[in-house]
Amino acid sequence: MKKCEYQQIDPRALTVSPSSAQNHTEKKVQRPRRKWEVFPGKNRFFCDGRIILARQSGVLPLTLGLIVVTCGLFFAFDCPFLVEHLTVFIPVIGAVLFVFVVFSLLRTSFTDPGILPRATPDEAADIEKQIDTSGSSTYRPPPRTKEILINQQVVKLKYCFTCKMFRPPRTSHCSLCDNCVERFDHHCPWVGNCVGKRNYRFFYSFIISLSFLTSFIFGCVITHITLRSQAGKSLVQAIQESPARYPFVHTLLSCLDSFSFTVVELVICFFSIWSILGLSGFHTYLVASNLTTNEDIKGSWSSKRGAEESGNPYTYNSILTNCCATLCGPMPPSLIDRRGFLPPDEAMSAASASEIELPPFAAKNDAHMEDNCQDLALSCTA
Repeated sequence: MKKCEYQQIDPRALTVSPSSAQNHTEKKVQRPRRKWEVFPGKNRFFCDGRIILARQSGVLPLTLGLIVVTCGLFFAFDCPFLVEHLTVFIPVIGAVLFVFVVFSLLRTSFTDPGILPRATPDEAADIEKQIDTSGSSTYRPPPRTKEILINQQVVKLKYCFTCKMFRPPRTSHCSLCDNCVERFDHHCPWVGNCVGKRNYRFFYSFIISLSFLTSFIFGCVITHITLRSQAGKSLVQAIQESPARYPFVHTLLSCLDSFSFTVVELVICFFSIWSILGLSGFHTYLVASNLTTNEDIKGSWSSKRGAEESGNPYTYNSILTNCCATLCGPMPPSLIDRRGFLPPDEAMSAASASEIELPPFAAKNDAHMEDNCQDLALSCTA
């Protein structure tokens, strides 16, 4: 056995110098980051933050699918007959209502409902400092409520331990989206978003226009069936006897064994019209009273809770004024500024938490540092 002389190498020499790692880090944080990329709530963003949705979009695809399928069947199977026997304005009215319903639905789903930004650490610390008014140095948790006066009526503001702030009047924290929403009405799974101050008008226009569309299609289907029945023939038989007039319809019916699509429309409209009309009537009452669903369910201004709490402090005592204040007021701006850029210090801290890492060759050297030293020490054999 021969002894091999070797020079011991310092393992620190195999690692990447701090200057090169710092340069690599600076390169990775050169791209400016937007606020939606580090948004703390449970939301999803699309189109570079222009579209916001709840993380659990609920049954929004089902809602949109039911509307599109029902209207598609109406235009394909009912409109040709009604145009020939009644008027050409029937598909025009249906198309206008359909476009308005889809537009209102998408605006409700993709609009910021009025999310309030969470307090910064400095703001949260300042609120906690204001709690102790007795001069004691002992720590006290922030209070649960805070009272303010609105229209000569006491209104309690609750402290949100998630957002670290006192919620403004009519604000509530949505557990599904994990955000405080201004003028919170409810979280609607049918639209896949919260309904609040900034999108309630779109939600109301959606359910009202959907009521008109459903009632219109339901009436047209009944008229279609009635006119067909006057000839002494069933709807399917009459369509099958005129394949030249409805070639596409005839092909579908021959493939599906005379299954009537009009009956499908009738069933869908019959079971949905009652809930849609009821929901529209309920929200019309809320708009006329300047109430929210959350306030009505909790009975916040009900006389049953005591004379000192009765009466809605936000009403204008006029149905027309309440409607205008709720639906026709100016559109408030979004407070979360989701497309704004992060300050350099916040961008650096966010990058260090998620993106900053050593270069691949540095990680490889760290992983095999000990093996390389052993190979150098035992590289000579007899």
